[in-house]
Amino acid sequence: MDKVRVFYDREGETLTVWFDDPATESVAEETGEDVVLIKNAAGRVIGFEKLHFVASDPHHLDVTLERVGA
Repeated sequence: MDKVRVFYDREGETLTVWFDDPATESVAEETGEDVVLIKNAAGRVIGFEKLHFVASDPHHLDVTLERVGA
């Protein structure tokens, strides 16, 4: 998958970022820092969820993607 998907749930106060197909989610592992790692069946991280995330402007959320390296 060549896209990053970002979902903000204002009501649930979560920000979820997917690096791979969400349908391949197999397990979610809490890190203890209000972050949940989302993994596929092979144990590879395919996304994460930030809990208790509140945007300063809930109607507008800017996302910037920067590429590092070649």
